[in-house]
Order: sequence, then C-alpha cells, then structure tokens
Amino acid sequence: MQTHDKYKIEVGEDSEQIIQFLENKIYEHNSSETNKSDGEFFSKIIRDENEGIIAGIAGWTWAGACEITQFWVDEKARNNGIGKLLLSAAETEAKSKDCFIILIKSYSFQAPHFYERYGYKIEHVLSNFPPGHDYYMLSKRIR
Repeated sequence: MQTHDKYKIEVGEDSEQIIQFLENKIYEHNSSETNKSDGEFFSKIIRDENEGIIAGIAGWTWAGACEITQFWVDEKARNNGIGKLLLSAAETEAKSKDCFIILIKSYSFQAPHFYERYGYKIEHVLSNFPPGHDYYMLSKRIR
C-alpha cells in the first residue's frame, strides 16, 4: 500500500464494483461538461439450437457516437455470416440513436481487416502490442 501525508492507496477488493463506480462518475462528469446525457449500453446475441450463446456484440452509444466494446463469434460458428449480421445490427442500433460515428478496437490476431471490409477505416495502429502483434483503432462514419 502506498501512502501520502493525507491519503493512502488501497487495493480495491471488488474490482468490478470499483470499475462500475468509476465508469458512473466519469459518465456524470462527461455528461455535465458536454450537456449530453443520452448514453446507453446495447447488446445483441445469437443462440444455437440448444439456446447456447454462440455470438454477441455489445457496446454503448453517447453524444452521437457508438463504441463497440465486445464482439465475439464462437470458432465453430465463424465464416458463415454471423459476424456481418451482428455488425449490421450494431450499426442499426447506432443509427437509431442518431450516432454519426462508430468506434472499435481490435488486435491484429482478431479481426481488423474484417471491419475494413465493411467500411471501417484504420485510424491508428499501435505496433508491437502485445509483443509480436498490433493494436488497431478503427472508425466508420454512418451519416
């Protein structure tokens, strides 16, 4: 534990709860500074015949932007259009919330070129992160 004359740094015992607390406080600050308080989370999933989740996409919309923060398709279900279907559903969600841009991050071993096929532009690449790979930041203007 690090200390200061008046303050001490502690390890948060419930990191998920602390992260949610910080997210809420940051959202409150950002909303106050921008006068935009229209933030919402979204998620879409696809289930198999046994009701198991085989794919999903999630993120948020706020202040005219959408960020896709999670996007996963089970390896056995890939290459059959599910990814395109979910990405399209997220774009429809963003448009319904009057967003003008969608943001997404991806590693080179994930799917940055998948997004390029659907109109996403590489804005920045952080090379060799993690070592031996690259980290991509992409965007797509939707209006």
